[in-house]
Amino acid sequence: MKNVTANFFTAGQLRDLITGPDELALIDVREGGVFSQSHLLFAANCPLSRLEMLIEKIVPRKSVLLVICANYFDTRRTEKGLARLAALGYTNLGQLEGGIEAWQSAGYELFSGVHVPSKAFGEFVEANDGTPHISAVDLETRTKNGEDIVVLDSRPFNEYHNMNIPNGIDVPGAELAYRIHDLAPNPETTVVVNCAGRTRSIIGAQSLINAGIPNQVVALENGTMGWHLAGYELERGQSRNFDEVTPDALAIAETRAAMVRDRFQVSVTAFNQVREWQKDETRTTYLLDVRDPAEFQQAHLPGSKSAPGGQLVQATDLYVGVRRARLVLIDDTGVRASMSASWLIQMGWHDVHVLYGVPEMFTESGTQQQQIKNLNPQPIEYISAKELRDALASTQKIHVADLATSLQYRDQGHISGAWFTVRSHMPDNLGFANDGELIVLTSPDGQLAELAFEDATESGLKVKVLEGGTAAWTALGEPLEHGFTHMADETTDVWYKPYDFNDKDKSLESAMEQYLTWEVDLVPQIARDGTTEFRSFP
Repeated sequence: MKNVTANFFTAGQLRDLITGPDELALIDVREGGVFSQSHLLFAANCPLSRLEMLIEKIVPRKSVLLVICANYFDTRRTEKGLARLAALGYTNLGQLEGGIEAWQSAGYELFSGVHVPSKAFGEFVEANDGTPHISAVDLETRTKNGEDIVVLDSRPFNEYHNMNIPNGIDVPGAELAYRIHDLAPNPETTVVVNCAGRTRSIIGAQSLINAGIPNQVVALENGTMGWHLAGYELERGQSRNFDEVTPDALAIAETRAAMVRDRFQVSVTAFNQVREWQKDETRTTYLLDVRDPAEFQQAHLPGSKSAPGGQLVQATDLYVGVRRARLVLIDDTGVRASMSASWLIQMGWHDVHVLYGVPEMFTESGTQQQQIKNLNPQPIEYISAKELRDALASTQKIHVADLATSLQYRDQGHISGAWFTVRSHMPDNLGFANDGELIVLTSPDGQLAELAFEDATESGLKVKVLEGGTAAWTALGEPLEHGFTHMADETTDVWYKPYDFNDKDKSLESAMEQYLTWEVDLVPQIARDGTTEFRSFP
């Protein structure tokens, strides 16, 4: 792949772009675990290993100014990233001169963790709005005393299903104001909103307060982590959630949403206007469907993507990679879109609009399969799962390199004897194979293994790709092994949440405490950075 010429931006110039009026995509191409240790506040993480799989989802307009950053010493990663972006059709590329080290040397802030703008915003909201909270101990005591309390878990169902506060009901963030009248019709009921840590508890509770519900509303301090650290047991495997919204509850929710739109100056737009915006090649327009993912699967607007409202506010950089872009939030009633839009506006997004009220627009169903461009210059050589099984059972020397994330490799399993490998480190990390020995690349569905074929063959190694990936192996009925059994790379490819630590590992509680402290400490660091535009609406 050819090297690409890109404009260099000094730290000062890049900061001016970040705070300026024009669109900017700032992309950090390091692996997720490395990124989480230290990065620019508004950089979206798009690791080189998965660049082709992620970039077009968060940066859809190919002519936007796209600046990539990494460590100064990692010129190979930067050059490869620029080359891949150019091959994918991006035409306005730049890079941070001197890497993130130059940013820090200029006196600017670097941040640890992930989704930092959203996390810091949650702390800003609590401090600015005085969002009330309740400790785990107080909640447990009041529940035992038989007080009228409902606990609403504002996380997506998969997180809730993994573990939840006892008797909690799963109601992801944007659904809260939409469904609250059905879930707590008695104004004397105390409503407790929780998440795993802090952000979604705070935003969820404050959403209900902003919507003007008559109940007492509190955020569970430190969420399920706080509950665990207080020594209480969590439920697991639960499936309590919500029913269809009743007509009375919908009418009340629509009235409350209109009040929220007025207070936070939320713009409502028409379908024809959205179509005109989409034709504008000088601006990036995101169509974000904030409804429950199951509703999106059933029917949605062509060209839109599922971005459940609570998660959109919690981790905006997973959905939107372009600062100053235009965001159109889509809903069937306007309630969830209005609530989500109100938070994005407070977060500093200046061009946010709500589109709702025309269900006939929802003419597509299911999830559109992303067409990922494979940049390999040579044909990929494949091996079937059956052929691999037979070869491994023979005396032939074969090595399997697994490109799953380290979490997938550990928890979901891998072919026995397979080496955990990171694509962006290839071919240097394939030293477990001698010259002439076959290396078979695999990944959960085979897609990433196909993308990595060129990387693996750079040094003339003999490489094939397992057709259909590890899923094809398990389809044969073959077992998988778990744990970190053969590691060609360190586990710095992804960020580990506190709950990703083993329950039997004493570091679990330590990780929780460190994470909660980190969230609270973001407020002064954000103030020092000075590039956020969080807004207050008295």
